[in-house]
Amino acid sequence: MTILTTIQPVTHDLGAFQVRRVLPSPRRIMVGPFIFVDQFGPAILPPGAAMDVRPHPHIGLATVTWLFEGAIDHRDSLGTFATIRPGQVNLMTAGRGIVHSERSPVAERDQAKPMYGMQTWLALPDGKEEIDPAFEAVTDLPLVEDTCVSARVIMGSLWGQTARTTQHSDTIYAEIVLAPGGAIPIDSEADERAVMLVGGEASLDGVALGLYELAVLAPGQAMRLASDRGGRIMLLGGGAIGSSRHVWWNFVSSSRERINQAKDDWRHGRFAKVPGDADEFIPIPQVPLTNSDNS
Repeated sequence: MTILTTIQPVTHDLGAFQVRRVLPSPRRIMVGPFIFVDQFGPAILPPGAAMDVRPHPHIGLATVTWLFEGAIDHRDSLGTFATIRPGQVNLMTAGRGIVHSERSPVAERDQAKPMYGMQTWLALPDGKEEIDPAFEAVTDLPLVEDTCVSARVIMGSLWGQTARTTQHSDTIYAEIVLAPGGAIPIDSEADERAVMLVGGEASLDGVALGLYELAVLAPGQAMRLASDRGGRIMLLGGGAIGSSRHVWWNFVSSSRERINQAKDDWRHGRFAKVPGDADEFIPIPQVPLTNSDNS
């Protein structure tokens, strides 16, 4: 058996573009350290429309932002400002707590602009849940390619190449673009693996992948990813996290008590502010869209 389970996305229509969430889900909370997987777009935001994710907090996780098209301005409570663009991975480690915002660049708001990419969270492992917050942007990522294949290693080691992106636990993450007739092996080393077709068409050992579905792969098997007409696929996974994790809104922890503390800290303004974006914030929800206890 090549595919253990297939997870259908939950789609949220944000007006200018759609967001599709496959983790956490009732069928699976995590794949390796990946505990949250969103895919957004493709879409063209018209002039005047913009992404405006106001400041909000995180604990116990690392966010990974990867764009296929478009640009996002990132600001956080460490004082970081970075414009995320395709080919650059942004890794924000929340640890004991961080606040950030994500907005369309001001200089591009009066023009039509693409929006297409991935937002994922990695649960921090035991012993690292409360590390200091940090941010890094990495651009010189390994590219594995031939005539019909272009695979970018975003995190971890794949196809003999290793990305220099920080790993808090064993992680693999890659964007694979197959031209018509292209194929690439999927290594068997990672404990847990999944693939997500985010554009075009592709199959795994002859089994067709559904668009925007997360296919969780059987462990210990080498596989072949191929496309007859061309496709874009995300490969993700890594070592299993030792203990279970709870997700509530933007908080991840092995302890429900720690999540409750983070809720109280956000309600009472104890998190740090975001320099340059301190006038707005997202209030804590009564019923969050993301709640692993209800997944």
